[in-house]
Amino acid sequence: MAMQWLVQGCSYGDSLVFHFSGIGAQVADDDGDEVDGYDEALCPMDAFQRGPILDDEINEAIVRPLVHGVRLHAVVDASYSATVLDLPFLCRVARNGYWQWEDQRPPSGAWKGTSGGQAVLFSGYSDGKSNFAVMPDAYGSVGAMTHSFVRAVECEPRGVTYGRLLTSMRTIMKCGGGGGYDDLQGPIGAPMQHHQVANFSGVQEPNLSSSEMFDIYRKPFVL
Repeated sequence: MAMQWLVQGCSYGDSLVFHFSGIGAQVADDDGDEVDGYDEALCPMDAFQRGPILDDEINEAIVRPLVHGVRLHAVVDASYSATVLDLPFLCRVARNGYWQWEDQRPPSGAWKGTSGGQAVLFSGYSDGKSNFAVMPDAYGSVGAMTHSFVRAVECEPRGVTYGRLLTSMRTIMKCGGGGGYDDLQGPIGAPMQHHQVANFSGVQEPNLSSSEMFDIYRKPFVL
């Protein structure tokens, strides 16, 4: 699988980023390792010819190889993407700020964690409507999840916690995007200047899942 190159040779101190903005799907689970009975999947451009990429495959390719001291952040901008890395824990955050980790470990007992490293997924919850709207533009376009993540990272101070970052992303989504990228000069936002922002109508909430539980309002977000 092409994405395996990301983790090849990874070692202590490495910080990795995986990003996908496109179409997501659900398919019936056939090996009993899903709590809800469905596998989540990503649908790249060749999905009709080669099939979607299942969460089981993604987990095996870029999560399980992470050794001690290696950190992976994934940002997935697609419907049905809340658990698309098959990580063991999903963080439920209420609008009042109350949060709780939900155990997503499969009934089969299969291990879905890392080999000592940490994996964290930011994803956009949608009820099946795509949260990536293709807009005609010479410079391309970005989805709602990508947009809210980039703006939150660029606008929040260094050392922002995961909890504060999620709150900021939620506010940006609620406000309809908070503008484009032309006002952002940081290392993430600046390269995205002139990109169109997707329609936010299909997006409901940002999600956070992880290979390990932690206090989201104490742990700083560091790429």
